[in-house]
Amino acid sequence: MGLQPTLMDLPPTAMGLQQPTVMDQQPTVMDQQPMVTSLQPTVTSLQPTVMDLQPMIMNLQLTVGDLLPIVLDQNPSVRGLLPTVLDLKPTVTGRTKHYSNIMIEDRSYKLSPKAKRAKQSLFSEEKENKAIDYVVPVFTGRQVYVSGITDTEEERIKESAAYIARRNLFATGEGISATRVATSSSTEEQHEKKSRKVAIRESAERLALKKTLEETEEFHRKLNEDKLLHAPEFVIKPRSHTVWEKQNVKLHCTVTGWPEPRLTCHTSESKHNEHSSSSQCDFEDTAQYRASAMNVKGELSAYASLVVKRYKGEFDASYFHAGTVTMPLSFGVTPHGYASKFEIHFVDKFEVSFGREGETMSLGCTVIIHPDIKRFHPEIQWYRNGVLITPSKWVQMHWSGERATLTLAHANKEDEGLYTLRVVMGDYYEQYSGYVFVRDADAEMPGAPASPLDVECLDANKDYVIISWKQPAVDGGSPVLGYFIDKCEVGTTHWSQCNETPVKFARFPVTGLIEGRSYIFRVRAVNKAGISIPSRVSEPVAALDPADRARLRSHPSAPWTGQIIVTEEEPAEGVVPGPPSDLRVIEATKNYVVLSWKPPGERGHEGVMYFVEKCTAGTENWQRVNTEIPVKSPRFAVFDLAEGKSYRFRVRCCNSAGIGEPSEATEATVVGDKLDIPKVPGRIIPTRNTDTSVVVTWTESKDAKELVGYYVEASIAGSGHWEPSNNNPVKGTRFICHGLLTGENYIFRVRAVNAAGLSEYSQESEAIEVKAAIGGGLLHAAPSPPYDITVLESVRDSMVLGWKQPKIIGGAEITGYYVNYREVIDGVPGKWNEANIKPVSERAYRIHNLKENMVYQFQVAAANLAGVGTPSPPTRSFKCEEWTIAVPGPPHDLLCTEVRKDSLVLLWKPPIYIGRNPVTGYYVDVKETEATDEHWRSVNEKPIANKFLKVSGLKEGVSYLFRVRATNQAGVGKPSDTTDPVIAETRPGTKEMEVDVDDNGVISLNFECDQMSPDSKFVWSKNYEPIEDESRLAFDAKGGKSKAAFKNLGEDDLGIYSCAVTDTDGVSSSYTVDEEEMKRLLALSHEHKFPTVPLKSELAAELLEKGQVRFWLQAEKLSGNAKVNFVFNDKEIVNGEKYKMKVDHNTGLIEMIMDKIEDNDEGTYTFQLQDGKATNQSSLVLIGDVFKKLQNEADFQRQEWFRKQGPHFVEYLGWEVTADCNVLLKCKVANIKKETHIVWYKDGREIMVDEEHDFKDGVCTLLISEFSKKDAGNYEVILKDDRGKDKSKLKLVEAAFADLMNEVCRKIAVSATELKIQSTAEGIRLFSFVNYYLEDLRVSWLHNDAKIKYTDRVKTGVTGEQIWLQINEPTPQDKGKYIMELFDGKTTHTRKLDLSGQGNFTHVFSDRARILGGLPDVVTIQEGKALNLTCNVWGDPVPEVTWLKNEKPLTADAHCILKYESGKSASFTMTGVNTIDSGRYGILVKNKYGTETSDFTVSVFIPEGEDEVSQPEPSKGDKKKVFDPLPPYNTNQKSEGEFQGRQLMRWLKGLRMIKA
Repeated sequence: MGLQPTLMDLPPTAMGLQQPTVMDQQPTVMDQQPMVTSLQPTVTSLQPTVMDLQPMIMNLQLTVGDLLPIVLDQNPSVRGLLPTVLDLKPTVTGRTKHYSNIMIEDRSYKLSPKAKRAKQSLFSEEKENKAIDYVVPVFTGRQVYVSGITDTEEERIKESAAYIARRNLFATGEGISATRVATSSSTEEQHEKKSRKVAIRESAERLALKKTLEETEEFHRKLNEDKLLHAPEFVIKPRSHTVWEKQNVKLHCTVTGWPEPRLTCHTSESKHNEHSSSSQCDFEDTAQYRASAMNVKGELSAYASLVVKRYKGEFDASYFHAGTVTMPLSFGVTPHGYASKFEIHFVDKFEVSFGREGETMSLGCTVIIHPDIKRFHPEIQWYRNGVLITPSKWVQMHWSGERATLTLAHANKEDEGLYTLRVVMGDYYEQYSGYVFVRDADAEMPGAPASPLDVECLDANKDYVIISWKQPAVDGGSPVLGYFIDKCEVGTTHWSQCNETPVKFARFPVTGLIEGRSYIFRVRAVNKAGISIPSRVSEPVAALDPADRARLRSHPSAPWTGQIIVTEEEPAEGVVPGPPSDLRVIEATKNYVVLSWKPPGERGHEGVMYFVEKCTAGTENWQRVNTEIPVKSPRFAVFDLAEGKSYRFRVRCCNSAGIGEPSEATEATVVGDKLDIPKVPGRIIPTRNTDTSVVVTWTESKDAKELVGYYVEASIAGSGHWEPSNNNPVKGTRFICHGLLTGENYIFRVRAVNAAGLSEYSQESEAIEVKAAIGGGLLHAAPSPPYDITVLESVRDSMVLGWKQPKIIGGAEITGYYVNYREVIDGVPGKWNEANIKPVSERAYRIHNLKENMVYQFQVAAANLAGVGTPSPPTRSFKCEEWTIAVPGPPHDLLCTEVRKDSLVLLWKPPIYIGRNPVTGYYVDVKETEATDEHWRSVNEKPIANKFLKVSGLKEGVSYLFRVRATNQAGVGKPSDTTDPVIAETRPGTKEMEVDVDDNGVISLNFECDQMSPDSKFVWSKNYEPIEDESRLAFDAKGGKSKAAFKNLGEDDLGIYSCAVTDTDGVSSSYTVDEEEMKRLLALSHEHKFPTVPLKSELAAELLEKGQVRFWLQAEKLSGNAKVNFVFNDKEIVNGEKYKMKVDHNTGLIEMIMDKIEDNDEGTYTFQLQDGKATNQSSLVLIGDVFKKLQNEADFQRQEWFRKQGPHFVEYLGWEVTADCNVLLKCKVANIKKETHIVWYKDGREIMVDEEHDFKDGVCTLLISEFSKKDAGNYEVILKDDRGKDKSKLKLVEAAFADLMNEVCRKIAVSATELKIQSTAEGIRLFSFVNYYLEDLRVSWLHNDAKIKYTDRVKTGVTGEQIWLQINEPTPQDKGKYIMELFDGKTTHTRKLDLSGQGNFTHVFSDRARILGGLPDVVTIQEGKALNLTCNVWGDPVPEVTWLKNEKPLTADAHCILKYESGKSASFTMTGVNTIDSGRYGILVKNKYGTETSDFTVSVFIPEGEDEVSQPEPSKGDKKKVFDPLPPYNTNQKSEGEFQGRQLMRWLKGLRMIKA
């Protein structure tokens, strides 16, 4: 038997307490720093069984004293390794039991945010310096990739064997001995020792060769000064301390650099020695210390503060031990009794690693922990893709006390992933991660595919198991045709193929297993070039009933003793089993169908087996599938089914008592793959990461089921050669592709994987240059401090903080924030505490575990890829107490976006504290930046429910501040912090979002930005909320353009869509899709999806001058390949004698001319257009009345054409009323010559015209002056010459005449001049002139909007062309507004004049001659007496005064004296009156504005002849009436009696006026 010896540089604990086991490992030789991995030969030999190995391994121990002479004699170069090997000095004493009793459970450990309790080291301090011998363990065993057995599986196999033996009564007796190979011949021992020496010699030679190669590589590396010479760098900076007086303190730091830096320490006043140490600290030692490192490449400094506190109370000095920092008893400790936080640093870290299948890979990292507590050791944990790794034959882990290493002894693609080293110290941990890539091994056949991976055993049962695997990323250049599955029984080396033909589905049921035996499996891929190398073998699986396996794992029967214990069961009477239940098809592919069922309830004590039957759907022809051997498992795979056919299945149970009834048949199952290959991923977006890596993101495959992951491939742009970026499918939609060439442009593509296969490749991404995102030609730095920190909510033990993003983000996106807090007691702040270890992405954070009623201060620091920025200054003090106010707290995280010259959009987040009731809305306030707080005004009058608002009406160039207040039923809460000042302006280059509908009808929103940085991204949102569900939108971004395409625009898509560009100065825009816009876009989409030839006009028909019918339509545009079909009543018509067709491709005009329309042309006419893919048609229906009308018009048009061949009327006879109100009959003629005559007729009689017509401008006229009723009649005009004649008639009777008269009257009314006033001797006259007057023009007058009643004093009339209103003897009552109305039969025309006293004619009443009073109406006087009457007059100019007697002027004489003084007083004196003086007298005053008279009666009587007489009639025109006796009535004088009667009436009228 060949052996595999190895030198292992194991830790002391492992060497002191552990012996090698039978695990099939590939051992390595490891040094401490650096680690050296030796290449181990594999010596193939016969494979012993599990029981054969124990006596052999117990004797395979050699000490260093046995090995060193052999190694040094054969290879002197190994001497250089002696110090490394001998420094460790561990030993292995005694012999340990070979088989472990510990059963390792098969479970996964996920990464947990809470660290586990640290495990105590197995190596005690007392043994740390003890010198012991070094023992080299020698391992032997089977080939690891054949058996795959572990000690844990051996325990399971033994338990399984024992259980099966007992249960099935395979054997009886006391047991089977397991020591049949306990001894060996001396010859075999000699051969074993000889083989051991040879193996050790070969191992030592390889070790020396490996060392030489590493030293050579190290030498060449040192020759590169750029990689070696560098300025000092602080790996670990000195840490600030706060200590008590009389304590010792040391400031530690770690510095790297070449040449080795010189380190000094300074304070602000003095210089310390190289190693900064303060012994017995004094209060005066409080200072800031600076550690300075310098070499020829530069100088670097780091700072740390030392605060020495003076303890005021009494304390025991014994608390402060020399060399330690021991706090007073009140200081908190961890459960382990040490400081609550450790500083853990990783040095000499492993980077991204690349390996190949079959190689050995090691990951290592040096760990520095401060403070260093000897009795408190860290717990080292390794994770792969978040799953805790446990030691196995594939993975070995080592911790030396300073360096943690993980070794992949035989790398496979299953080992690819993100490896995380987590160092746990109590309740605190730090971790570091790096990715490991494992490339495919070289194929045995050129062009063969890569090996599958992740072979797993699922649903194992007594004789059945399902094998699953993952498809490889590399197919070798031709598609994979399928896979072969191989099985091997554990303990043997014989592999057998399970399927005859390759299967493409990545799951396969394996049947025919032997119950109780363990198997391992592997998978090989096949293409046309050949078969791949086998995959890594699966974990062993035992063919057991799942219930039996569960009982074995939870309650093993007994420890392995080397014997199989057999027990017998009591025989029972046989019972025929019942039918199985719950039969169903759990998996169906085109190669097989898997059935599953539950065992029957009635089956007796013995086990049952099963027969499976099938039949074609729709028949009852049942056939047994397993005719020879019944099935033991309640699972069965049915093969040899016809693809596409439907089958039904049922199962029968059987035992020794017989075969039971069948189960219920399944539903019809169609043979075929039920799982579809996933769809193509979308939106491949590469982003810069480092100078050798790129981050690739994509959108997940739509409707993908059972998705395994994704493969990413990269290619240098233009090369056409694709390389896989990962060989193990990655979950999620983001992956970092490492190992790229700096400066090259790469493109990427992605494909999805599930059990059905691999999807098609996605579209290739845009090319991206590989260079670092941070420092890649751009200046980046850590962000500035956040600001405006405020408390958003406070409860008894926690507070929520909010803050604003730093004004300077350092050129890279903010990755998170760190919050610190400290207590403030009596105004004295305490020590800062970290509120969060992991950064928070939101700008709000709740700090837990605070003390109620305690005062706190806070500070926040932002972080980006460049590092953590400077923390903000401490906030003002906040008290931690329960808020009980009813109104809500302030909203937070206000953001102004879409800033334009007159508007912007304000976003905010709801308040953390909502008060006693839910928040019902928000108010937005605004004010100018420079304005005072009194100028805050609310933008919205009513609260809004949205958390965004578009603020309009801003002034361009003005700076504004905004804030938001929340409200609930209790009222309006406290306002938020104000935004930063925002200037209302539209910045140059601002672009708005546009909507587009492409040729396929896809509706999309498009946004373009020309201000993007390499890190910028487009962020889409709906109603200003991130779009998480991409089922309705498809996003695509290329360069500076981004598109959001609607998949199926509907009502669910209504809203405001906005797009913001990160890492820019607020570039954003939005677009609103409301119901009306949605309808418009859907209509436009339908037009694009089903293209039509756009038409400017539909098909129409028109008549040409000869009576031809022209059918035509016009398209907006036509290409040269456009075709048109002309159809009449579903029959195509062609160009000919009757139809003439024409298509103008330039103008899009299509026409067809029909020479003459006839009765058989009634029907439907259609023009059918086709231009490429676009089609359209337009129809015109000509039937019934529409057709008859068109036909008649065509006939008329034809006749008209013949008429127009001679002199003819272009415009027939008509009339027109001229401006002079005359009637003009006219017509327009054409095609005339000198010999053409025109004759006019009225009522058949020729009208003689004085002048001949000259046909100027082709117009003939007949003028009728002062048109009136006598001109009514029928007029006719005839046009004739030798070519023919034409006539036109005009009837001017009845309604036509009335219309003409109305128009004449209208013209007359329109010609009326404005009203004027004229003073006459009788009074005043209002008048207007017209061209001429007709009785048909009705005239009416209004005074103050009331019609005037005509009397002798007020009259109206017409004199020639003057229409007038005469007012005699006007009075003040005659003032007012006068309107003259002229009614033409349809319309009333008015002319107005205002005589209200404020116009130009007030003097007519104010300056007119008037009699103001003083004269009586009747004077009775005795004869002989003197009569003297005086009256006052007025007028401007001064009026003339005339006295009258019996309506005749009275001349002055001695008897009658007339006086007129100063133009105001007129007097009448008569001396010695007698009866002759009796009569009617009057006075007349007159000036240029008018006249006025006043009459009175003088009666002279004789005293002694007094008789009664009749009352005289008052004369017309008297104003005042006074009754006096009159002269005696003379009956003979009839006229005198009449006169006296009139005088009496005047007297009575005057009496009434006086009473009034």
